[in-house]
Amino acid sequence: MRHFGHISPAVRRDLFHIEPAEFTAASPARLLAAALGATLYSPATRPNLADDIRKQAARGVVSMVLCLEDSISDADVRDAEENLVRQFADLDGQAAGDQELPLLFIRVRTPEQIPDLARRLGGTVRRLAGFVLPKFTASRGPAFLDAVAEAEALSGLPRLYAMPVLETPDLLHLETRVEALAGISRTVNRYRERVLALRLGVTDFCSVYGLRRTPDMTAYDVQIVAGVIADVVNVLSRADGTGFTVTGPVWEYFRSQQRLFKPQLRRSPFLEEGVEELRTALIEHDLDGLLREIELDRANGLLGKTCIHPVHVTPVHALSVVSHEEFSDAQDILRPERTGGGVMRSAYTNKMNEVKPHRAWAERTMLRAEVFGVAKEQVGFVDLLTAGLQV
Repeated sequence: MRHFGHISPAVRRDLFHIEPAEFTAASPARLLAAALGATLYSPATRPNLADDIRKQAARGVVSMVLCLEDSISDADVRDAEENLVRQFADLDGQAAGDQELPLLFIRVRTPEQIPDLARRLGGTVRRLAGFVLPKFTASRGPAFLDAVAEAEALSGLPRLYAMPVLETPDLLHLETRVEALAGISRTVNRYRERVLALRLGVTDFCSVYGLRRTPDMTAYDVQIVAGVIADVVNVLSRADGTGFTVTGPVWEYFRSQQRLFKPQLRRSPFLEEGVEELRTALIEHDLDGLLREIELDRANGLLGKTCIHPVHVTPVHALSVVSHEEFSDAQDILRPERTGGGVMRSAYTNKMNEVKPHRAWAERTMLRAEVFGVAKEQVGFVDLLTAGLQV
């Protein structure tokens, strides 16, 4: 699979200076973690889940979480598990065609569910990439991670990944945060090869204080949440080789109108006046805040995003593409002849590139360029969004 693989090769050639690379569940974990992109969550109770997965794959979704936890009621858990077994059989039976499936993860409630589901899925477990582990702490984490290892052994798969969700009150409360983060760090480092990425449960953080951000606010406007995000990145996502990929928080707002702002895009997608039309449409559909939050996610060290509606996927991916200017800067910084350091004017003659301080940024940018591609010089967000939506 690849990002923007759902659009035609001809359109990709028009958009990209370097096209997104292909990847599979067997790709290196570092590449796979960066490639998660907009991870779409879906309740495991959906009766046509297999069809939904195929539909979203055709629209550019590359990772999905099938949820047995907060998105369904306690009374529906058993039925949801049985539904997952049926839907995986459906996917496995019809996956022999050309369509590639997204990376599929199951969000469980308890460690015991993990090997139990692996057994019940039987041979169809090969369609599974791993498990999402809720309310992850130093005390709860080892049982979950050991259960993933057990499920992997039962399935015979080369790897089942885990994505812990950081969302408990001890991370939010100032007096326990340092100890909680240190404990989580020790735990995930013991299981480093199994942990693909760490996810943030910002809705749970907000619930501790009875807060909820409005559509025109980002998670970073809620200062108590912004502080937790900063500390999670500080401890768990350092660029010195010890860090993990931390994904961006969920955006809760959407409109029921599925066609979104396609009419505005069709009228003038590549013209300068199209930018203002698009911005108006984004505001009308409560997505202006989403776009600002995606930009702030990346500025604060997060990559990818939890999504609960398909309409959020394309904006996340469009804003994840590396611009030609970013690529040019990163390429200059990483030239072999400049390993000794130094400073230079950027090729775009609008900034300073300092080799040693900017090296980690350049390496991360090149990783993002590999999985999301590099846009051509005159191609911007509007062009990428238009191409992604008009499929």
